[in-house]
Amino acid sequence: MNYKIIESNIIHKGKVFDLRIDNIVYDSGNKGIREVAIHNGGAVVVPVLDNGNIVLVKQFRYPFEKFLLELPAGKLDLNEDPLVCARRELIEETGYRSSSFVKLGSISTTPGFCTEILHIYLAENLKSGNHDREEGEYGMEVFSYPLEQVKEMISAGDIIDAKTIAGIFYYTNLKQK
Repeated sequence: MNYKIIESNIIHKGKVFDLRIDNIVYDSGNKGIREVAIHNGGAVVVPVLDNGNIVLVKQFRYPFEKFLLELPAGKLDLNEDPLVCARRELIEETGYRSSSFVKLGSISTTPGFCTEILHIYLAENLKSGNHDREEGEYGMEVFSYPLEQVKEMISAGDIIDAKTIAGIFYYTNLKQK
């Protein structure tokens, strides 16, 4: 590291993330400011039906003011095991349950300013049931598509969610082994 932290303050404590401002000085003597979103991370699920279709959810995303097609996912509670979160989010958003979870990998979503790490899991042997959505998820819809169609939607720009693109990448690589 070529810098030293002079002062660090949490200026906002939020429901989803906290915001920290660090005043730093580089070894050169130049000063700088770093803004860091402190996030607990989350879990993402690549749910695969017995016929090979991928389950996706369509949900309204407030920052974009539109609906996006995504893999089911959610935020980790403080110190929560990512697998526990993955199981909860699969049920909550889709109604599906699974006894077969395999960790595919992890991604840092925006490492330039955020500490969020997403843990991506494959879920197979799905059993349908009732979803358990939170208030902001009531308009969510569940769809399933063949893998090739999902990849085409990514290429066409119809799916722009980074965690979904990464999850499909991990899953595709696993299938090729």
